[in-house]
Amino acid sequence: MGAISQLFGYLLNALYTVFNNYGIAIIVFSIILRIILIPITIKQQKSLKKSAELQEEMKEIQRKYKNNPEKLNQETIDLYKREKMSPFAGCFSSIIQLVIILAVFWLVSQPLTYMKKIDPSVINDYKTQLQQEGNQSTYSEIAIINKFGTQDERVHLNMEFLGLDLSKVPSGNLNDWTVYIIPILYVISSVISIKITNNFAKKRQNKKKAITDGTDIQVAEEPNELETMEAMNKNMMYMLPLMSVFIAFIAPLGLALYWFVSNVLMIIEKIIIDTIMEHKEEKENV
Repeated sequence: MGAISQLFGYLLNALYTVFNNYGIAIIVFSIILRIILIPITIKQQKSLKKSAELQEEMKEIQRKYKNNPEKLNQETIDLYKREKMSPFAGCFSSIIQLVIILAVFWLVSQPLTYMKKIDPSVINDYKTQLQQEGNQSTYSEIAIINKFGTQDERVHLNMEFLGLDLSKVPSGNLNDWTVYIIPILYVISSVISIKITNNFAKKRQNKKKAITDGTDIQVAEEPNELETMEAMNKNMMYMLPLMSVFIAFIAPLGLALYWFVSNVLMIIEKIIIDTIMEHKEEKENV
């Protein structure tokens, strides 16, 4: 994880050098990272679409071979191979997102180490001074920036952004209403993102139901393997935002800003990608 944080740190520091503002650097960093992850987003969207399409085929296989588990498993495997699809594709995308979440968390928690690449001995000297003064902050590097940043250019970071102090941690500043602005915006964007994803899934299911004769109702009692994998993917989709909200509450605001910007970009990506995929599908069906 540290290696990824180091890599992200080079990019964030380069952007900070250009803009001389931590908030703007994080926003541009988020945009660049989302652009890099577009292929994964497209693959995830295609995987969700393909999963919906395979539901009817999977239920038909289950209906035909419900008394023959061995044949059912073989036909299921053959279906995955024929369609060149893995039911774990959605989980893979979620795992990548989780890795990025943790990497960015380390990056914003220890900006002197991962972003500014400050000599560890310098950081340790300042930590010792803070401890001697009774400062036991969870984020010692943030405390160093706030305490010594105006005296030592090496540990200086301009963390003021639109009147907000991105070095603040919500859990440690409960009486400061400004620390809730970005996390609340992040929560709202997460709800919108999940709602859009669910709407797309329902739309695809409704289209599929419109062309079926209802024979699949007989086998709806037993969830098939594809449905089980989709349930896992859906759980991951809900788990990541919930976990992120908790982390955002105990982490510097810079992390919540990154997540909020990323969410907004993901919403735009989902709408554009799904619209393109729908137009392409309509042309193919003409």
